[in-house]
Amino acid sequence: MSSQPNNHKWMVLSNTTLGMLAATINASIVLISLPAIFRGIGLKPLDPGNTNVLLWTIMGYMVVTSVLVVTFGKLGDMFGRAKVYNLGFLIFTLASIALSFMPTGDGAAYFLVGLRIVQGIGGAMLTSTATAILIDVFPTRQRGLALGINTMAAIAGQFIGLILGGLLADIDWRWIFWINVPIGLVGTIWAYVSMKDYVPTRHSKIDWWGNITFAVGLVLLLIGVNDGIQPYHNDLMAWGSPQVLAELGLGLVFLAFFFFIETRAKPPMIDLKLFRIKPFFAGISANLMTSIGRGGLQFMLIIWLQGIWLPLHGYSFESTPLWAGIFMVPLTLGVLISGPVAGVLADRFGQRAFASLGMLLGAATFLGLMLLNADFDYPIFATLLFLNGVASGLFSAPNATQTMNAVPAAERGQAAGIRATAMNAGQVLSIGIFFTLMIVGLSLSLPQSMESNLVAEGLSADVAAQVAAAPPVASLFAAFLGYNPMGELIPAGALHGLSVAQQADITGKEFFPHLLAAPFMVGIKIAFTISLLLYLLAALASWLGGSAGGKAPERMGEGVEQAA
Repeated sequence: MSSQPNNHKWMVLSNTTLGMLAATINASIVLISLPAIFRGIGLKPLDPGNTNVLLWTIMGYMVVTSVLVVTFGKLGDMFGRAKVYNLGFLIFTLASIALSFMPTGDGAAYFLVGLRIVQGIGGAMLTSTATAILIDVFPTRQRGLALGINTMAAIAGQFIGLILGGLLADIDWRWIFWINVPIGLVGTIWAYVSMKDYVPTRHSKIDWWGNITFAVGLVLLLIGVNDGIQPYHNDLMAWGSPQVLAELGLGLVFLAFFFFIETRAKPPMIDLKLFRIKPFFAGISANLMTSIGRGGLQFMLIIWLQGIWLPLHGYSFESTPLWAGIFMVPLTLGVLISGPVAGVLADRFGQRAFASLGMLLGAATFLGLMLLNADFDYPIFATLLFLNGVASGLFSAPNATQTMNAVPAAERGQAAGIRATAMNAGQVLSIGIFFTLMIVGLSLSLPQSMESNLVAEGLSADVAAQVAAAPPVASLFAAFLGYNPMGELIPAGALHGLSVAQQADITGKEFFPHLLAAPFMVGIKIAFTISLLLYLLAALASWLGGSAGGKAPERMGEGVEQAA
């Protein structure tokens, strides 16, 4: 670490924390605000033709950050991490300003998805370099504290975005994008004034073929996941369609070529020797498993609250996005309290015990959530959310310290990029896995239950069968967006042919939640069982990886298999 002003590390921590907060709030604020955004631009999200727009609005940002973080991390090693970080803040801010002036009508959806992707490029620059910059400027004894605060902001931002999105959507949908502008302007100016590179850069050639094959392979793989959960002809999902099979197959082929190229490239995009460092390999493995286990949790909780619990407790479907964010506050509080504390304690006592304990506690909370009824007692639910947040805080900072302390200083950018890729790609894969499980769970009993209940309410058997034949994904997305789908799925003429009382029952607050509850709980038990098992494996990986402390190896090849 080169000489630097005494207060520089704290300026770096505050700015990178602001950057991580902005990037993660932006990733989640749109989730909760999609109904307001789609109404504002004149798009009906439940129309079958708009499913792809809906999914790309949700996942496009994460796909781009997953693909580019390793490349930007490597460029940070070569040309300066602060330079890449500062440029990322600038791109992120410009895209936020452009989104604030988004047009309505034809083409608005493509404008939205396109600029979300541009935002993702800026977000990838921020997340790929922030961790490495903190490791550069903080001594070993304080890295856990710094990473704890930074990671706390990253995880808390995901849930703060839900609350902000719910509040701002009620005022004006454009405020969902305007909120990023002052944060981005302050962060960008502050970054260019205060963020400097104090670690020597290492100029070398860019591994173009490695970058291309990695990007194309990962993009195809994640697009395949996105396309796979959409309906295909008469099938529930498109996993067996020629297009999805081609996307997944070609993605794997390109990634295989990437690993082949990396064994021969000089210098490689990713130095595969990093994975021979035991704490690094264990930390990345645990991070990937945790991201897959936790990534879909947010979506499942939103569907549970918006589609079932809140309407059953008297909340209108239109108000559920805001209240879902509020009722998930205990999860954020758990992260805020435990993150910095775990970082400080990990600096003193080692990382693996805290990372492993966090995963074991998280696994226990998933078991607790599986034992709840669909119409749960909120204090128990809130306690489980709080403990799940505590578990995330206990794991995240020690995991980051375990991973980053183990690598040579010159490789920190690409190491941070690999870690961010594992986290972001894990979240995208998690969405595909969780949504697939939920769609399968809903298909087992929802159509039959919906048809029989609609007939009981006076709808003709033919119309009831037509409504029940709608893909279960429509009901899933309706719950996720805070819609009551019954008014959308039932033809207007058939609905108006019923009595006023029957119409009120079918489109009321209890009819759809009661239909959804039983099949949803089947799916959620399967999904959370997978999360529980992944958390247990992450706990084992964290423990076996040991605690990386002291001075990192100066060159690749030193410190291999190191563990405390």
